[in-house]
Amino acid sequence: MAQVRFGGKLADETIIVIPARLASTRLADKVLADIHGVPMIVHVWRRACEAEIGKVVVACDDPAIAAAIMAAGGNAQLTNPDHPSGSDRISEAIGALDPDRRYQRIVNVQGDLPTIDPASLRAALDLLDEPAVDIGTIAAEITDESERTNPNVVKVFAGFAPDARRARALAFTRATAPTGDGPLYHHIGLYAYRRAALERFVSLPPSPLEKRERLEQLRALEAGMRIDVALVDTVPLGVDTAADLERARSLLVPAD
Repeated sequence: MAQVRFGGKLADETIIVIPARLASTRLADKVLADIHGVPMIVHVWRRACEAEIGKVVVACDDPAIAAAIMAAGGNAQLTNPDHPSGSDRISEAIGALDPDRRYQRIVNVQGDLPTIDPASLRAALDLLDEPAVDIGTIAAEITDESERTNPNVVKVFAGFAPDARRARALAFTRATAPTGDGPLYHHIGLYAYRRAALERFVSLPPSPLEKRERLEQLRALEAGMRIDVALVDTVPLGVDTAADLERARSLLVPAD
């Protein structure tokens, strides 16, 4: 079979997996919330398809989510509803979908990011071109002063050289950091994993700093895994509340 390249990557080596669960503490059934007549998870799936870097699958815990994706023409994989994280969910899905280990690069896109820029997926995946990188992720420079002190805005320590668009992630925190003059960077929870890195990550127990900061990416750093971060220009809207949902509806253009 001929190999098809999307954005410089072999599509038959890359898969995008969108973990989605029906339960939500602040917004009931949010991944199925209506946005201009389309469930939110379908909007996320469409953005992922637009990245054109490989197959897209929604890893979900409920048949209603799978039905919504399949009705839109997509692929879904049912998984155990009791997974503690999206990383565990995508790991199960990949094991079921690809026992022959065809896919070696896995992009993890959260199911509540209906405004995600497809270019952000490509930026994270491009970081894996460096063989030493285990995990790629993305961040944007903070321009809203209130975000600097907001603990819900996760910051990444990364020493970007002048005009550089990628750097090694040294730490992640909810605090206002680093100190001193210079920009702060808003971490966006989108990841590109090497398959071996994902398998190692989900096999590790939660780490001390992970539990303290409530940031699972710290588990990887504490285990000595390398995470690189790419700068992107936009922060996608994460839908957690009814107000977020209304904002998503205002940002997304209804289909004709």
